[in-house]
Amino acid sequence: MGRKQRPAAGGTPATVAATRAGVAFSLHSYEHDPAAPSYGEEAARALGTDPRRVLKTLVAEVDGALTVAVVPVSASLGLKALAAAVGGKRAAMADPAAAERTTGYVLGGISPLGQRKRLPTVVDSSAAGHATVFVSAGRRGLEIELAPADLVTLTDAVTAPIAR
Repeated sequence: MGRKQRPAAGGTPATVAATRAGVAFSLHSYEHDPAAPSYGEEAARALGTDPRRVLKTLVAEVDGALTVAVVPVSASLGLKALAAAVGGKRAAMADPAAAERTTGYVLGGISPLGQRKRLPTVVDSSAAGHATVFVSAGRRGLEIELAPADLVTLTDAVTAPIAR
């Protein structure tokens, strides 16, 4: 089980953003296994929590514009639903290098919080069904747990049924 803690000075951009906003959260760390086939499923197992509460952060392109999708690790992203949620026509997964460069995070550690460049964000509506959810805190092996409403507020997200 991960350790709960408050961020120290010099935390990740995600923890700094949450702290600055005055949002209640806790951090959970675990030993990341580089051989794990799925970062999100690894996090859910390591934290001993329901995979529907652990959300993965995906970067897609909607009509050529980078857009963040936050969906449960137990689901996949519906690209058509994502496009519709932001008023677009066509969506595809973004180039991994562009996702890393734009967010400032590495794959497997992309957080929806504290990104280098704020991107339009859609959080799957299922998140609202949980008291708290987990998202990457900005590096592999570190998750931030917070209320779904705070996640939506901090990312200026819209919510929509984008998981399938």
